[in-house]
Amino acid sequence: MQSTDVRECSIARTLDLVGERWTLLALRELFLGNHRFEAIVRHTGAPRDILTTRLRKLEAHGLIARSLYQERPRRYEYRLTPLGESLAPVLTVLREWGDEHLAGPDGPPATFTHSCGAKLEAHVTCRHCGEEVKASAVRQAAP
Repeated sequence: MQSTDVRECSIARTLDLVGERWTLLALRELFLGNHRFEAIVRHTGAPRDILTTRLRKLEAHGLIARSLYQERPRRYEYRLTPLGESLAPVLTVLREWGDEHLAGPDGPPATFTHSCGAKLEAHVTCRHCGEEVKASAVRQAAP
């Protein structure tokens, strides 16, 4: 039997929860203020059954909360919980990477501004020293 050195990490655990295309796109829509199933389907292009499964998983893990807005037929809105909202920096950095490296000749399909009015540009820094986080400066701490 061959031994493996599969590294357990929080990245793998996070991807198990949110690392699927339709899940990330559903989260994008929630961040953009689309809370109803029909709007999420329309703006993501996700198959309805798959989107239903992804939203249920996010709800089961506490990232979103579902609330009834219509009795007949029963219809729900989806809202990010504080746990779900904490993914905002992750999605922002992911979008910016795509804008920089994958945008077509016309540039990024959308731009975003911060509440201060400036173009939103995420900057990941070490909370302790304030320096920018770069791969060459990151080391795994000893267990």
